[in-house]
Amino acid sequence: MESRGDMGNKEGYVFWRLANSFISDHGYRIIQLFENQKELWLEKIENKKAPIIRMLLHNLDWSNAMQRDIQFTASNGEKVRRQIGRPELNIINIYISQFPPVDEYEYRLAAPYVHPEGNKTTVSSFLLAKEVFDTGFQQLSTRLGKVIHFPISDDYSEQEVESLKKATLEHAIKKVKTERAILMNSKPIFTYVFIAIQLVMFFWLEIHGGSTNNSTLIKYGAKVNHLIYMGEWWRFITPIFLHSGFLHLAMNTLVLYFLGTTVEKIFGNVRFLFIYLFAGVAGCIASFIFSSLSVGASGAIYGCFGALLYFGMIYPKLFSRTLGMNLIIVLGINLIVSFSVTGIDSAAHLGGLAGGFLAGGIVHFPKKNKLWLQLTFLIGSVAIVWGALSYGFSSVVKSQDETSNLQMAQEYIKQNNYDQAYRILKEFEESSTNLSEKTYFLLSFSEIKKGMLSEAKMHLQKAIQLDPNFDEAYFNLSIINYEQKDFEQAKVNAEKAAKLKPKQKEYEDLVHEINQLLQMQGGPQNENGL
Repeated sequence: MESRGDMGNKEGYVFWRLANSFISDHGYRIIQLFENQKELWLEKIENKKAPIIRMLLHNLDWSNAMQRDIQFTASNGEKVRRQIGRPELNIINIYISQFPPVDEYEYRLAAPYVHPEGNKTTVSSFLLAKEVFDTGFQQLSTRLGKVIHFPISDDYSEQEVESLKKATLEHAIKKVKTERAILMNSKPIFTYVFIAIQLVMFFWLEIHGGSTNNSTLIKYGAKVNHLIYMGEWWRFITPIFLHSGFLHLAMNTLVLYFLGTTVEKIFGNVRFLFIYLFAGVAGCIASFIFSSLSVGASGAIYGCFGALLYFGMIYPKLFSRTLGMNLIIVLGINLIVSFSVTGIDSAAHLGGLAGGFLAGGIVHFPKKNKLWLQLTFLIGSVAIVWGALSYGFSSVVKSQDETSNLQMAQEYIKQNNYDQAYRILKEFEESSTNLSEKTYFLLSFSEIKKGMLSEAKMHLQKAIQLDPNFDEAYFNLSIINYEQKDFEQAKVNAEKAAKLKPKQKEYEDLVHEINQLLQMQGGPQNENGL
Protein backbone atom coordinates (compact mmCIF):
# COMPACT_ATOMS: atom_id res chain seq x y z
CA MET A 1 0.00 0.00 0.00
CA GLU A 2 1.27 3.50 -0.94
CA SER A 3 1.77 6.07 1.77
CA ARG A 4 -0.54 9.11 1.90
CA GLY A 5 2.22 11.38 3.18
CA ASP A 6 3.69 14.43 1.50
CA MET A 7 3.14 14.80 -2.21
CA GLY A 8 5.90 14.02 -4.64
CA ASN A 9 7.24 15.93 -7.63
CA LYS A 10 4.56 14.52 -9.94
CA GLU A 11 1.77 16.59 -8.41
CA GLY A 12 4.02 19.65 -8.28
CA TYR A 13 4.76 19.20 -11.96
CA VAL A 14 1.05 18.90 -12.82
CA PHE A 15 0.29 22.04 -10.78
CA TRP A 16 2.87 24.20 -12.55
CA ARG A 17 2.35 22.63 -15.97
CA LEU A 18 -1.34 23.42 -15.74
CA ALA A 19 -0.62 26.95 -14.49
CA ASN A 20 1.83 27.42 -17.37
CA SER A 21 -0.83 26.32 -19.86
CA PHE A 22 -3.41 28.75 -18.48
CA ILE A 23 -0.94 31.65 -18.52
CA SER A 24 0.91 30.95 -21.77
CA ASP A 25 -1.75 29.36 -23.95
CA HIS A 26 -5.02 30.76 -22.62
CA GLY A 27 -4.10 34.29 -21.58
CA TYR A 28 -4.68 34.13 -17.83
CA ARG A 29 -2.87 36.42 -15.40
CA ILE A 30 -1.76 35.77 -11.82
CA ILE A 31 -3.71 37.79 -9.26
CA GLN A 32 -2.48 35.98 -6.15
CA LEU A 33 0.21 33.41 -5.36
CA PHE A 34 0.30 32.37 -1.72
CA GLU A 35 3.63 32.28 0.14
CA ASN A 36 3.73 28.49 0.21
CA GLN A 37 3.36 28.64 -3.59
CA LYS A 38 0.76 25.88 -3.46
CA GLU A 39 -2.29 28.06 -3.97
CA LEU A 40 -2.64 30.16 -7.11
CA TRP A 41 -5.44 32.48 -8.30
CA LEU A 42 -5.64 33.43 -11.99
CA GLU A 43 -7.91 35.87 -13.81
CA LYS A 44 -9.13 36.47 -17.32
CA ILE A 45 -12.10 38.75 -16.79
CA GLU A 46 -13.03 38.81 -20.47
CA ASN A 47 -13.63 35.04 -20.33
CA LYS A 48 -17.26 34.86 -19.22
CA LYS A 49 -17.21 31.09 -18.71
CA ALA A 50 -14.20 31.09 -16.41
CA PRO A 51 -13.03 34.57 -15.41
CA ILE A 52 -11.33 33.26 -12.24
CA ILE A 53 -9.35 30.04 -11.79
CA ARG A 54 -8.17 28.93 -8.40
CA MET A 55 -5.61 26.09 -8.11
CA LEU A 56 -4.62 24.26 -4.92
CA LEU A 57 -1.75 21.79 -4.53
CA HIS A 58 -2.75 19.85 -1.42
CA ASN A 59 -3.48 16.34 -0.22
CA LEU A 60 -7.21 15.87 0.35
CA ASP A 61 -7.62 12.99 2.81
CA TRP A 62 -11.30 13.48 3.61
CA SER A 63 -14.19 14.87 1.60
CA ASN A 64 -15.39 17.11 4.42
CA ALA A 65 -12.05 18.96 4.22
CA MET A 66 -12.70 19.39 0.50
CA GLN A 67 -16.15 20.82 1.26
CA ARG A 68 -14.74 23.30 3.76
CA ASP A 69 -12.17 24.42 1.23
CA ILE A 70 -14.84 24.86 -1.48
CA GLN A 71 -16.80 27.10 0.90
CA PHE A 72 -13.62 29.04 1.68
CA THR A 73 -12.98 29.48 -2.06
CA ALA A 74 -16.53 30.77 -2.56
CA SER A 75 -16.07 33.33 0.25
CA ASN A 76 -12.83 34.61 -1.27
CA GLY A 77 -14.47 34.61 -4.70
CA GLU A 78 -17.32 36.75 -3.38
CA LYS A 79 -14.76 39.33 -2.23
CA VAL A 80 -13.17 39.30 -5.69
CA ARG A 81 -16.59 39.73 -7.31
CA ARG A 82 -17.26 42.84 -5.26
CA GLN A 83 -13.81 44.27 -5.98
CA ILE A 84 -14.19 43.96 -9.74
CA GLY A 85 -17.84 45.00 -9.69
CA ARG A 86 -19.26 41.99 -11.49
CA PRO A 87 -22.97 41.15 -11.04
CA GLU A 88 -22.02 37.47 -10.83
CA LEU A 89 -18.83 35.43 -10.89
CA ASN A 90 -17.99 31.88 -11.94
CA ILE A 91 -14.89 30.33 -10.37
CA ILE A 92 -13.09 27.23 -11.60
CA ASN A 93 -11.58 25.50 -8.56
CA ILE A 94 -8.92 22.86 -9.32
CA TYR A 95 -7.44 20.47 -6.76
CA ILE A 96 -4.13 18.71 -7.48
CA SER A 97 -3.73 15.94 -4.93
CA GLN A 98 -1.68 12.75 -4.64
CA PHE A 99 -4.77 10.68 -3.93
CA PRO A 100 -8.52 11.25 -3.95
CA PRO A 101 -10.20 11.50 -0.50
CA VAL A 102 -10.59 8.13 1.18
CA ASP A 103 -14.34 8.52 1.64
CA GLU A 104 -17.14 9.41 -0.77
CA TYR A 105 -16.31 12.75 -2.43
CA GLU A 106 -17.80 12.62 -5.93
CA TYR A 107 -21.06 14.25 -4.85
CA ARG A 108 -19.04 17.25 -3.59
CA LEU A 109 -17.95 17.90 -7.18
CA ALA A 110 -21.11 16.87 -8.97
CA ALA A 111 -22.76 20.32 -8.88
CA PRO A 112 -21.34 23.84 -8.53
CA TYR A 113 -21.35 25.34 -5.06
CA VAL A 114 -23.24 28.67 -4.84
CA HIS A 115 -22.20 31.17 -2.22
CA PRO A 116 -25.25 31.64 0.06
CA GLU A 117 -24.82 35.41 0.40
CA GLY A 118 -26.66 36.75 -2.64
CA ASN A 119 -26.21 33.61 -4.76
CA LYS A 120 -23.91 35.60 -7.07
CA THR A 121 -20.65 33.61 -6.80
CA THR A 122 -20.48 30.03 -8.10
CA VAL A 123 -17.62 27.57 -7.61
CA SER A 124 -17.18 24.59 -9.96
CA SER A 125 -14.57 22.19 -8.53
CA PHE A 126 -12.41 19.55 -10.23
CA LEU A 127 -9.97 16.98 -8.91
CA LEU A 128 -6.70 15.91 -10.52
CA ALA A 129 -5.27 12.97 -8.56
CA LYS A 130 -3.97 9.45 -8.99
CA GLU A 131 -6.32 7.23 -10.99
CA VAL A 132 -8.64 10.16 -11.84
CA PHE A 133 -6.28 12.39 -13.84
CA ASP A 134 -7.88 11.55 -17.17
CA THR A 135 -11.38 11.98 -15.78
CA GLY A 136 -10.44 15.29 -14.17
CA PHE A 137 -8.87 16.65 -17.36
CA GLN A 138 -11.88 15.57 -19.40
CA GLN A 139 -14.36 17.25 -17.04
CA LEU A 140 -12.22 20.39 -16.89
CA SER A 141 -11.95 20.56 -20.69
CA THR A 142 -15.72 20.19 -21.02
CA ARG A 143 -16.33 22.98 -18.53
CA LEU A 144 -13.85 25.38 -20.15
CA GLY A 145 -14.78 24.49 -23.71
CA LYS A 146 -11.08 23.93 -24.52
CA VAL A 147 -8.89 20.85 -24.45
CA ILE A 148 -6.83 20.87 -21.26
CA HIS A 149 -4.48 17.87 -21.30
CA PHE A 150 -0.80 16.99 -21.36
CA PRO A 151 1.14 13.74 -20.88
CA ILE A 152 2.09 12.89 -17.32
CA SER A 153 4.81 10.49 -16.23
CA ASP A 154 5.32 9.06 -12.78
CA ASP A 155 8.84 10.34 -12.25
CA TYR A 156 9.90 14.01 -12.15
CA SER A 157 12.94 15.47 -10.46
CA GLU A 158 12.71 18.38 -8.09
CA GLN A 159 14.86 20.35 -10.52
CA GLU A 160 12.32 19.81 -13.33
CA VAL A 161 9.51 21.10 -11.16
CA GLU A 162 11.52 24.14 -10.05
CA SER A 163 12.52 24.89 -13.64
CA LEU A 164 8.89 24.72 -14.79
CA LYS A 165 7.76 26.92 -11.90
CA LYS A 166 10.45 29.48 -12.67
CA ALA A 167 9.55 29.55 -16.38
CA THR A 168 5.86 29.97 -15.55
CA LEU A 169 6.41 32.85 -13.15
CA GLU A 170 8.90 34.55 -15.48
CA HIS A 171 6.39 34.35 -18.32
CA ALA A 172 3.68 35.83 -16.08
CA ILE A 173 5.97 38.67 -14.98
CA LYS A 174 7.04 39.39 -18.55
CA LYS A 175 3.42 39.52 -19.60
CA VAL A 176 2.61 42.03 -16.86
CA LYS A 177 5.61 44.18 -17.84
CA THR A 178 4.59 44.07 -21.52
CA GLU A 179 1.05 45.17 -20.71
CA ARG A 180 2.31 47.85 -18.36
CA ALA A 181 4.62 49.14 -21.09
CA ILE A 182 1.63 49.46 -23.43
CA LEU A 183 -0.46 51.29 -20.83
CA MET A 184 2.34 53.50 -19.44
CA ASN A 185 4.36 54.97 -22.30
CA SER A 186 4.73 58.40 -20.73
CA LYS A 187 3.63 60.69 -17.95
CA PRO A 188 0.86 63.15 -18.87
CA ILE A 189 2.07 66.64 -19.75
CA PHE A 190 -0.12 68.11 -22.47
CA THR A 191 -3.34 67.13 -20.70
CA TYR A 192 -2.42 69.53 -17.91
CA VAL A 193 -1.29 72.13 -20.45
CA PHE A 194 -4.70 72.03 -22.17
CA ILE A 195 -6.50 72.21 -18.83
CA ALA A 196 -4.41 75.26 -17.89
CA ILE A 197 -5.17 76.95 -21.24
CA GLN A 198 -8.90 76.31 -20.76
CA LEU A 199 -8.83 77.88 -17.31
CA VAL A 200 -6.81 80.91 -18.42
CA MET A 201 -9.09 81.54 -21.41
CA PHE A 202 -12.20 81.18 -19.26
CA PHE A 203 -11.05 83.86 -16.81
CA TRP A 204 -9.92 86.03 -19.73
CA LEU A 205 -13.41 85.82 -21.24
CA GLU A 206 -15.03 86.56 -17.87
CA ILE A 207 -13.11 89.81 -17.41
CA HIS A 208 -13.58 90.88 -21.04
CA GLY A 209 -17.33 90.68 -21.39
CA GLY A 210 -18.37 87.32 -19.94
CA SER A 211 -17.97 83.74 -21.12
CA THR A 212 -21.70 83.45 -21.88
CA ASN A 213 -21.75 86.60 -23.99
CA ASN A 214 -21.90 85.68 -27.68
CA SER A 215 -20.14 88.88 -28.71
CA THR A 216 -17.21 88.06 -26.40
CA LEU A 217 -17.05 84.46 -27.60
CA ILE A 218 -17.06 85.54 -31.25
CA LYS A 219 -14.41 88.18 -30.59
CA TYR A 220 -12.02 85.63 -29.06
CA GLY A 221 -12.44 82.75 -31.48
CA ALA A 222 -15.80 80.99 -31.35
CA LYS A 223 -16.68 78.88 -34.37
CA VAL A 224 -18.94 81.04 -36.54
CA ASN A 225 -19.65 79.70 -40.01
CA HIS A 226 -20.05 83.09 -41.66
CA LEU A 227 -16.65 84.28 -40.44
CA ILE A 228 -15.05 81.05 -41.61
CA TYR A 229 -16.61 81.67 -45.05
CA MET A 230 -14.99 85.11 -44.87
CA GLY A 231 -11.56 83.48 -44.51
CA GLU A 232 -11.07 83.11 -40.74
CA TRP A 233 -9.97 79.46 -40.91
CA TRP A 234 -8.32 79.69 -37.50
CA ARG A 235 -11.82 79.36 -36.03
CA PHE A 236 -11.56 75.63 -36.69
CA ILE A 237 -9.15 75.33 -33.74
CA THR A 238 -9.63 78.27 -31.36
CA PRO A 239 -13.09 77.11 -30.13
CA ILE A 240 -11.39 74.09 -28.50
CA PHE A 241 -10.01 76.36 -25.77
CA LEU A 242 -13.15 78.44 -25.09
CA HIS A 243 -16.09 77.56 -22.83
CA SER A 244 -19.45 79.16 -22.25
CA GLY A 245 -20.17 79.32 -18.53
CA PHE A 246 -18.55 77.70 -15.49
CA LEU A 247 -20.56 74.46 -15.70
CA HIS A 248 -19.45 73.90 -19.31
CA LEU A 249 -15.83 74.49 -18.28
CA ALA A 250 -16.05 72.30 -15.16
CA MET A 251 -17.58 69.32 -16.95
CA ASN A 252 -15.12 69.38 -19.84
CA THR A 253 -12.13 69.91 -17.54
CA LEU A 254 -13.13 66.99 -15.33
CA VAL A 255 -13.62 64.61 -18.27
CA LEU A 256 -10.40 65.81 -19.91
CA TYR A 257 -8.47 65.10 -16.71
CA PHE A 258 -9.55 61.45 -16.62
CA LEU A 259 -9.64 60.67 -20.35
CA GLY A 260 -6.72 62.85 -21.40
CA THR A 261 -4.28 61.40 -18.89
CA THR A 262 -5.27 57.86 -19.91
CA VAL A 263 -4.80 58.54 -23.62
CA GLU A 264 -1.52 60.38 -23.07
CA LYS A 265 -0.14 57.53 -20.98
CA ILE A 266 -0.98 55.00 -23.69
CA PHE A 267 -0.03 56.97 -26.81
CA GLY A 268 2.73 59.17 -25.44
CA ASN A 269 2.97 62.96 -25.25
CA VAL A 270 3.51 63.95 -28.88
CA ARG A 271 0.98 61.46 -30.21
CA PHE A 272 -1.59 62.66 -27.69
CA LEU A 273 -0.96 66.26 -28.78
CA PHE A 274 -1.75 65.31 -32.38
CA ILE A 275 -4.80 63.22 -31.40
CA TYR A 276 -6.31 65.97 -29.25
CA LEU A 277 -5.83 68.78 -31.77
CA PHE A 278 -6.84 66.69 -34.80
CA ALA A 279 -9.99 65.50 -33.02
CA GLY A 280 -10.78 69.05 -31.94
CA VAL A 281 -10.48 70.34 -35.50
CA ALA A 282 -12.52 67.38 -36.80
CA GLY A 283 -15.24 68.25 -34.29
CA CYS A 284 -15.23 71.87 -35.43
CA ILE A 285 -15.47 70.79 -39.09
CA ALA A 286 -18.47 68.58 -38.29
CA SER A 287 -20.04 71.46 -36.37
CA PHE A 288 -19.27 73.77 -39.30
CA ILE A 289 -21.37 71.53 -41.56
CA PHE A 290 -24.30 70.91 -39.24
CA SER A 291 -24.53 73.81 -36.76
CA SER A 292 -23.58 77.44 -36.27
CA LEU A 293 -21.89 79.19 -33.33
CA SER A 294 -20.13 76.84 -30.94
CA VAL A 295 -17.26 76.65 -28.43
CA GLY A 296 -15.81 74.01 -26.14
CA ALA A 297 -13.31 71.17 -25.90
CA SER A 298 -16.02 68.52 -26.27
CA GLY A 299 -14.96 67.50 -29.78
CA ALA A 300 -11.35 67.04 -28.68
CA ILE A 301 -12.46 65.17 -25.55
CA TYR A 302 -14.63 62.84 -27.62
CA GLY A 303 -11.46 62.36 -29.66
CA CYS A 304 -9.95 60.77 -26.54
CA PHE A 305 -12.87 58.32 -26.56
CA GLY A 306 -12.12 57.62 -30.23
CA ALA A 307 -8.42 57.04 -29.58
CA LEU A 308 -9.26 54.57 -26.81
CA LEU A 309 -11.63 52.74 -29.15
CA TYR A 310 -8.72 52.43 -31.58
CA PHE A 311 -6.65 51.05 -28.71
CA GLY A 312 -9.45 48.53 -28.15
CA MET A 313 -9.35 47.52 -31.80
CA ILE A 314 -5.60 46.82 -31.69
CA TYR A 315 -5.50 45.30 -28.19
CA PRO A 316 -9.02 43.93 -27.66
CA LYS A 317 -8.14 41.65 -24.72
CA LEU A 318 -6.18 44.27 -22.83
CA PHE A 319 -8.86 46.86 -23.59
CA SER A 320 -11.62 44.56 -22.37
CA ARG A 321 -9.79 43.90 -19.12
CA THR A 322 -8.63 47.44 -18.33
CA LEU A 323 -11.16 49.85 -19.85
CA GLY A 324 -13.66 47.87 -21.85
CA MET A 325 -17.25 47.94 -20.69
CA ASN A 326 -16.82 50.94 -18.39
CA LEU A 327 -15.61 53.09 -21.28
CA ILE A 328 -18.39 51.88 -23.58
CA ILE A 329 -21.03 52.65 -20.94
CA VAL A 330 -19.65 56.16 -20.26
CA LEU A 331 -19.44 56.87 -24.00
CA GLY A 332 -22.99 55.60 -24.53
CA ILE A 333 -24.35 57.81 -21.74
CA ASN A 334 -22.56 60.84 -23.17
CA LEU A 335 -23.91 60.21 -26.66
CA ILE A 336 -27.46 59.81 -25.34
CA VAL A 337 -27.13 63.13 -23.48
CA SER A 338 -25.68 64.76 -26.62
CA PHE A 339 -28.73 63.88 -28.69
CA SER A 340 -31.39 64.38 -26.04
CA VAL A 341 -30.42 67.73 -24.47
CA THR A 342 -30.94 70.92 -26.44
CA GLY A 343 -28.05 73.31 -26.89
CA ILE A 344 -25.41 70.57 -27.18
CA ASP A 345 -23.42 70.40 -30.41
CA SER A 346 -23.80 66.68 -31.09
CA ALA A 347 -22.19 67.08 -34.54
CA ALA A 348 -18.97 68.27 -32.89
CA HIS A 349 -19.07 65.29 -30.52
CA LEU A 350 -19.44 62.76 -33.32
CA GLY A 351 -16.85 64.53 -35.46
CA GLY A 352 -14.39 64.52 -32.56
CA LEU A 353 -15.08 60.85 -31.84
CA ALA A 354 -14.32 59.91 -35.45
CA GLY A 355 -11.33 62.27 -35.53
CA GLY A 356 -9.81 60.71 -32.42
CA PHE A 357 -10.18 57.22 -33.85
CA LEU A 358 -8.57 58.25 -37.15
CA ALA A 359 -5.77 60.15 -35.38
CA GLY A 360 -5.07 57.08 -33.24
CA GLY A 361 -4.66 55.06 -36.43
CA ILE A 362 -2.35 57.66 -37.96
CA VAL A 363 0.09 57.80 -35.03
CA HIS A 364 -0.45 54.21 -33.75
CA PHE A 365 1.57 53.38 -30.60
CA PRO A 366 5.13 54.19 -29.49
CA LYS A 367 7.77 51.70 -30.71
CA LYS A 368 5.09 49.68 -32.50
CA ASN A 369 4.81 51.34 -35.89
CA LYS A 370 2.68 49.68 -38.59
CA LEU A 371 3.39 51.81 -41.63
CA TRP A 372 0.82 50.21 -43.92
CA LEU A 373 -1.96 50.65 -41.35
CA GLN A 374 -0.90 54.19 -40.48
CA LEU A 375 -0.69 55.14 -44.17
CA THR A 376 -4.20 53.74 -44.71
CA PHE A 377 -5.57 55.83 -41.85
CA LEU A 378 -3.70 58.91 -43.09
CA ILE A 379 -5.07 58.64 -46.62
CA GLY A 380 -8.57 57.97 -45.30
CA SER A 381 -8.36 60.94 -42.91
CA VAL A 382 -7.17 63.34 -45.63
CA ALA A 383 -9.99 62.18 -47.92
CA ILE A 384 -12.63 62.59 -45.20
CA VAL A 385 -11.41 66.05 -44.12
CA TRP A 386 -11.14 67.25 -47.71
CA GLY A 387 -14.60 65.95 -48.54
CA ALA A 388 -16.12 67.48 -45.39
CA LEU A 389 -14.57 70.90 -46.05
CA SER A 390 -15.58 70.82 -49.72
CA TYR A 391 -19.14 70.06 -48.71
CA GLY A 392 -19.12 72.68 -45.96
CA PHE A 393 -17.96 75.41 -48.34
CA SER A 394 -20.36 74.39 -51.11
CA SER A 395 -23.12 76.75 -52.19
CA VAL A 396 -25.70 74.17 -51.10
CA VAL A 397 -24.61 74.34 -47.45
CA LYS A 398 -24.07 78.10 -47.53
CA SER A 399 -27.59 78.69 -48.81
CA GLN A 400 -29.01 76.60 -45.95
CA ASP A 401 -26.96 78.11 -43.13
CA GLU A 402 -29.57 80.62 -41.97
CA THR A 403 -28.74 80.40 -38.26
CA SER A 404 -25.14 81.50 -38.71
CA ASN A 405 -26.15 84.47 -40.83
CA LEU A 406 -28.78 85.52 -38.29
CA GLN A 407 -26.30 85.30 -35.43
CA MET A 408 -23.73 87.44 -37.18
CA ALA A 409 -26.34 89.97 -38.30
CA GLN A 410 -27.56 90.27 -34.71
CA GLU A 411 -24.01 90.84 -33.52
CA TYR A 412 -23.50 93.63 -36.08
CA ILE A 413 -26.82 95.20 -35.09
CA LYS A 414 -25.71 95.18 -31.42
CA GLN A 415 -22.64 97.10 -32.58
CA ASN A 416 -24.86 99.50 -34.59
CA ASN A 417 -23.13 98.30 -37.73
CA TYR A 418 -26.30 98.16 -39.82
CA ASP A 419 -24.50 98.25 -43.17
CA GLN A 420 -22.67 95.01 -42.39
CA ALA A 421 -25.82 93.37 -41.03
CA TYR A 422 -27.73 94.38 -44.14
CA ARG A 423 -24.98 93.07 -46.44
CA ILE A 424 -24.95 89.64 -44.77
CA LEU A 425 -28.72 89.24 -44.82
CA LYS A 426 -29.15 90.59 -48.33
CA GLU A 427 -26.51 88.23 -49.72
CA PHE A 428 -28.21 85.33 -47.97
CA GLU A 429 -31.61 86.39 -49.33
CA GLU A 430 -30.22 86.40 -52.85
CA SER A 431 -28.57 82.98 -52.53
CA SER A 432 -31.35 81.16 -50.68
CA THR A 433 -34.86 80.26 -51.75
CA ASN A 434 -36.28 79.23 -48.40
CA LEU A 435 -35.95 82.03 -45.84
CA SER A 436 -37.69 82.14 -42.47
CA GLU A 437 -39.65 85.05 -41.05
CA LYS A 438 -36.71 85.78 -38.74
CA THR A 439 -34.39 86.61 -41.63
CA TYR A 440 -36.98 88.85 -43.30
CA PHE A 441 -37.63 90.65 -40.02
CA LEU A 442 -33.95 91.23 -39.23
CA LEU A 443 -33.34 92.35 -42.80
CA SER A 444 -36.22 94.83 -42.52
CA PHE A 445 -34.81 96.12 -39.23
CA SER A 446 -31.47 96.85 -40.90
CA GLU A 447 -33.27 98.54 -43.78
CA ILE A 448 -35.28 100.72 -41.40
CA LYS A 449 -32.06 101.85 -39.74
CA LYS A 450 -30.62 102.61 -43.18
CA GLY A 451 -33.74 104.57 -44.19
CA MET A 452 -34.85 102.00 -46.78
CA LEU A 453 -38.49 102.06 -45.71
CA SER A 454 -40.05 100.67 -48.90
CA GLU A 455 -37.75 97.63 -48.88
CA ALA A 456 -38.31 97.17 -45.15
CA LYS A 457 -42.08 97.30 -45.65
CA MET A 458 -41.90 94.56 -48.29
CA HIS A 459 -39.79 92.29 -46.09
CA LEU A 460 -42.03 92.80 -43.07
CA GLN A 461 -45.03 91.79 -45.17
CA LYS A 462 -43.17 88.60 -46.17
CA ALA A 463 -42.39 87.90 -42.51
CA ILE A 464 -46.08 88.28 -41.62
CA GLN A 465 -47.08 85.96 -44.47
CA LEU A 466 -44.84 83.27 -42.98
CA ASP A 467 -45.97 83.97 -39.41
CA PRO A 468 -49.34 85.76 -39.06
CA ASN A 469 -48.77 86.00 -35.29
CA PHE A 470 -45.50 87.91 -35.52
CA ASP A 471 -46.38 90.88 -33.27
CA GLU A 472 -43.03 92.69 -33.68
CA ALA A 473 -43.41 92.61 -37.46
CA TYR A 474 -46.86 94.26 -37.21
CA PHE A 475 -45.44 96.87 -34.85
CA ASN A 476 -42.51 97.77 -37.13
CA LEU A 477 -44.82 97.79 -40.15
CA SER A 478 -47.09 100.19 -38.30
CA ILE A 479 -44.14 102.50 -37.65
CA ILE A 480 -43.27 102.49 -41.36
CA ASN A 481 -46.93 103.27 -42.23
CA TYR A 482 -46.79 106.09 -39.72
CA GLU A 483 -43.59 107.49 -41.26
CA GLN A 484 -45.18 107.28 -44.74
CA LYS A 485 -48.29 109.17 -43.45
CA ASP A 486 -50.52 106.14 -44.00
CA PHE A 487 -52.19 106.50 -40.59
CA GLU A 488 -55.16 104.29 -41.33
CA GLN A 489 -52.94 101.32 -42.15
CA ALA A 490 -50.64 102.22 -39.26
CA LYS A 491 -53.65 101.97 -36.93
CA VAL A 492 -54.61 98.53 -38.33
CA ASN A 493 -51.11 97.07 -37.89
CA ALA A 494 -50.59 98.63 -34.44
CA GLU A 495 -53.90 97.18 -33.24
CA LYS A 496 -52.93 93.73 -34.56
CA ALA A 497 -49.63 93.91 -32.66
CA ALA A 498 -51.41 95.00 -29.47
CA LYS A 499 -54.01 92.27 -29.84
CA LEU A 500 -51.32 89.60 -30.22
CA LYS A 501 -49.44 90.91 -27.17
CA PRO A 502 -51.87 92.87 -24.99
CA LYS A 503 -49.44 93.54 -22.13
CA GLN A 504 -46.85 95.22 -24.35
CA LYS A 505 -47.06 98.90 -23.30
CA GLU A 506 -45.12 100.05 -26.34
CA TYR A 507 -47.84 98.66 -28.61
CA GLU A 508 -50.65 100.25 -26.60
CA ASP A 509 -48.89 103.60 -26.62
CA LEU A 510 -48.56 103.52 -30.40
CA VAL A 511 -52.26 102.68 -30.87
CA HIS A 512 -53.21 105.50 -28.51
CA GLU A 513 -50.95 107.95 -30.34
CA ILE A 514 -52.36 107.02 -33.75
CA ASN A 515 -55.94 107.30 -32.51
CA GLN A 516 -55.24 110.75 -31.11
CA LEU A 517 -53.75 111.80 -34.42
CA LEU A 518 -56.74 110.48 -36.38
CA GLN A 519 -59.12 112.19 -33.94
CA MET A 520 -57.36 115.46 -34.52
CA GLN A 521 -57.71 114.89 -38.25
CA GLY A 522 -61.37 113.97 -37.86
CA GLY A 523 -60.83 110.39 -38.94
CA PRO A 524 -62.51 107.24 -37.59
CA GLN A 525 -61.82 106.27 -33.99
CA ASN A 526 -61.67 102.81 -32.53
CA GLU A 527 -59.81 102.92 -29.25
CA ASN A 528 -62.07 100.12 -28.00
CA GLY A 529 -60.86 97.89 -30.76
CA LEU A 530 -58.41 96.35 -28.39
